[in-house]
Amino acid sequence: MNSYEPWSAARAAEIIAANVGCEGPALPILHAIQAAFGFVPEAVEPMIADALNLSRAEVHGVVTFYHDFRRKPAGRHVLKLCRAEACQSMGGERLAARAEAALGISLGETTADGRVTLEPIYCLGLCATAPSAMLDGRVVARLDEARLDRLVAEAQR
Repeated sequence: MNSYEPWSAARAAEIIAANVGCEGPALPILHAIQAAFGFVPEAVEPMIADALNLSRAEVHGVVTFYHDFRRKPAGRHVLKLCRAEACQSMGGERLAARAEAALGISLGETTADGRVTLEPIYCLGLCATAPSAMLDGRVVARLDEARLDRLVAEAQR
């Protein structure tokens, strides 16, 4: 289960300062921001840009380029379904449609009660055991309808 801090510009400034010395600091900063708050708020983009001497457009480009960064807070549980080619060839599309139907949302959305965010992920590195998924950081291989149904039920608790 995810537990995130409420958004705070002061806390974001601390995170930025702690990571500004990293090599290629934009990605470590963005990952740390998302780990803390559960998403990358638009308000943090100018803060990062100022700290790294980048334009706001450059920071925004990084945030929007990578699928892993969220623009809105995630639900208490995050279910990621692999959308890469190996998983697609092994029935991933059908399983994604089943998860969407069970949760009543589309990929990239969060249930109205805030319990589950359903996200696409582009390769978990389990191609030999496709299709695969990840629930709150726990990887599940050889996904089938029954295993998916259990993951959805677990996430909804």
